[in-house]
Amino acid sequence: MDDEARAQAKHREADEANVSQRAAILGLTYFDTRGRDDTMPLAQGMLTIEEMRASRMTPLKVGGGSEPWIFGVTTNTPQSKMKEIEQKYAEQGDKVAYLLISDSGWRGFMNRYDPPKKVVYDDIKISSDGDTGTLEQVTESLNKVGTDQVFDFIIDQADKLNASDVHIENMRDKIRIRMRVDGALHQVADLSTDRYRAVEAALASRANVSTAADMPQSGHLQKEVVRDGTTRLLNVRVETVPTMYGQDAVLRLFNFDESMLQLDRLGLSETDRKHLDEVVGHPSGMVLVVGPTGSGKSTTLYSLINALNTVDRKLLTLEDPIEFSITGVTQVPIDTGKGHTFADELRSVLRLDPDVVMIGEIRDADTAKTAIQASITGHLLLSTFHATDTAAAFSRMIDLIGVNPIFSTAVRLVVAQRLVRRLDDATKEAYDPDEATKKWVQNALKDLPEHVEKPDLENFKLYKPVITPESPFGYKGRMMIMEMMTVGESIQAFLRGDVEDIHAEVIRESARKDGMVTLQEAGVLAALRGETTLEEVNRVI
Repeated sequence: MDDEARAQAKHREADEANVSQRAAILGLTYFDTRGRDDTMPLAQGMLTIEEMRASRMTPLKVGGGSEPWIFGVTTNTPQSKMKEIEQKYAEQGDKVAYLLISDSGWRGFMNRYDPPKKVVYDDIKISSDGDTGTLEQVTESLNKVGTDQVFDFIIDQADKLNASDVHIENMRDKIRIRMRVDGALHQVADLSTDRYRAVEAALASRANVSTAADMPQSGHLQKEVVRDGTTRLLNVRVETVPTMYGQDAVLRLFNFDESMLQLDRLGLSETDRKHLDEVVGHPSGMVLVVGPTGSGKSTTLYSLINALNTVDRKLLTLEDPIEFSITGVTQVPIDTGKGHTFADELRSVLRLDPDVVMIGEIRDADTAKTAIQASITGHLLLSTFHATDTAAAFSRMIDLIGVNPIFSTAVRLVVAQRLVRRLDDATKEAYDPDEATKKWVQNALKDLPEHVEKPDLENFKLYKPVITPESPFGYKGRMMIMEMMTVGESIQAFLRGDVEDIHAEVIRESARKDGMVTLQEAGVLAALRGETTLEEVNRVI
């Protein structure tokens, strides 16, 4: 039973206890309808729907002869109505009996006598820049949604749009709703204040965040969503912060599908895939995935975990919070907000003898050192680390733990990545670049490693998005751009302290000589293949 169901059961228990006490005072027999209001046969023809609603009562059993006509009444049922019914049946020689039921029980019966009509609301549409008509239409639709449904409606619509997160922002005279789709934020509606209170209440009860807090808060909730006849569990991370006009919230949606977490779907080049397979196929060592928030690091790590998930391996993850459940993997939630650390938990779980360990993020020196120790004692360790690129990750790690010969033998691969919007193949349009753009592309790819097939840099085309009603932005989905640094002898020299001049640029140049393709080069090559645009590559990288 989840928290919401427990709260409802507790409320019903209190309601029934109160009505039971009132029955003795009113001289009526108490009837507990729990488990019966949805199974008892309905007594038809005794009262109209209008009479039931006006008098807050419901028929329970058809009588006649020696059997009384039985009605369920509430503490709000008028005495005059009860006397009117008694007189009516007395005139035909029948008896009437009244049982006192709770308001909850009465509503249960009414939902069967007069089922609520299912309201189908219009789907949310993303408006393009300057499209005030769509914005007003979505706003009107959203403000019509029932107060108790608005939170679930927003989450369901965000999932349907494949949004990565929902931003709920308090402004002076309205509440702005924005959704991040394919990496770009789009305003979808302005929420009325009373609807926002319903969203706050839902966050308080389901994500365990306070509506009156004066400090930033973090929460987590799960919601079942039904799409194309299939039910799955959607994980939502909630972050709130008090602002000038109220409490803002960002809801991050983790709508992974286990079948989608495949290395083949990451779009790796043949060379990069070969390097990755060699590294993760080794029984020990460390693999770091770096990049800013929202760059797809979790997708990459989960895809690696999924690829390693075989019956002959024990896989274990430490996450804050668990973003997606993978069958066959032991996943341990770490609540760092309550003083727990990845380092402490890692030392504990290593006693379980895992083959592969994933740490949600290396944030401090203690976690870094513990992870390194684990990776050189027979464990393959995967983790994320905040850095702009692979060279910066090495530089930051050295700053964190100092020059460490042990680290040089531990880390085997560092992957830096970004997500860029993918052009819609059905609408994209090729064009000839101007001379300035042509020279920029030639300069960006002039040092491309020899193992990479060079495109024709004298005669090439670029591509641009074309906006249509079916494709309002000209993009469809996102793709991953990766920079993959395999740690060889030249990089290990920095980590052992063999090289005095240690900074990101020097490390990058050394990796380039070993054949590393940079993020910018990978992005430009993707633009030349027509998968994305130069503008998108420059925006992200």
